[in-house]
Amino acid sequence: MVTLKRLLTLLLTSLPGCLQADTETFEHDFLTDVTPWSQADFDNAEDKFTFAIFSDLNGGERGRVFEVALEQLSLLRPEFILSVGDLIDGGTEDETQLTREWDSFDERTSQVAAPVFRVGGNHDLTNQIMREFWEARYGSRYYHFIYKDVLFLALDSEDYTPERMREIYQARADALNVGAENPERAQEMEYYKMPERMTGEIGPEQAAYFVNVINSYPDVRWTFLFMHKPVWQKNDEPDFESIETALSARPYTLFNGHLHTYSHTTRNGRDYIMLGTTGGSQSLSDQMSFDHIALVTMDSNGPSIANIRLDGILDKTGYIPAGGDTLCFQASTC
Repeated sequence: MVTLKRLLTLLLTSLPGCLQADTETFEHDFLTDVTPWSQADFDNAEDKFTFAIFSDLNGGERGRVFEVALEQLSLLRPEFILSVGDLIDGGTEDETQLTREWDSFDERTSQVAAPVFRVGGNHDLTNQIMREFWEARYGSRYYHFIYKDVLFLALDSEDYTPERMREIYQARADALNVGAENPERAQEMEYYKMPERMTGEIGPEQAAYFVNVINSYPDVRWTFLFMHKPVWQKNDEPDFESIETALSARPYTLFNGHLHTYSHTTRNGRDYIMLGTTGGSQSLSDQMSFDHIALVTMDSNGPSIANIRLDGILDKTGYIPAGGDTLCFQASTC
């Protein structure tokens, strides 16, 4: 077999029209420019990386779906994994119950090799006690990090004043109590009329934090935003608009969850992507309500975003792992 260095010398000196092979990993014994492969430029740039995102697993978690997703994420081997909130059922002030639920989530996600970045949703940050519980266990409710010159922003879309949070929590509790006996009447109650129920809120302190972060990293090659509720759909949200303004001169992509249905919107010339579910409840009539994960590959040209349905990720045996062949991943088709 021709040695790699000798082969490269031959290729580069005697065949000026041929492609340059990857000098570190690719070896072959062809001495001509006629080969059975299309090219020798491999898609392995140093600045390339892949991360995954899972969406709502709560808000009516359906059994075993998230476990299947974690097995599939282990097969896909992303470098890290992000979430968009509703990680536990929550909605309680019982710290013992919260401990059980977060212990369960953390134990489940520990089975994947990649780090999992938590983003809080309304189920995770329903009241002041849950907010304090999160901060004691995980630190800040909103944060940022840099990975390979890409800026990641994790936002808290439940960023209300303590007084407003208490009002929303009480209205939610009242609606749930009535809804257990009379769902139609519950839909007419105050909670279902609150704009925060659908779009959330970003407070001024959080907005100032992210504007400062964005201004501190003006030359990153891309910025990603992750939040639970689609705050960007709110008609009057000056604090979030200040974040968008700070981002206006750079490329960015936003991901959120909450509504349990997939959609893509172009806003400010950027991609705003609402993810579906990864185990959360689904509408029987919504064709875009399905279980999936998003796989994002970043390189010098920007992100390549692939949404992969859980019913399409098979293991080496040809089946959905963790017994997933017995589950329904889209309620409208089952």
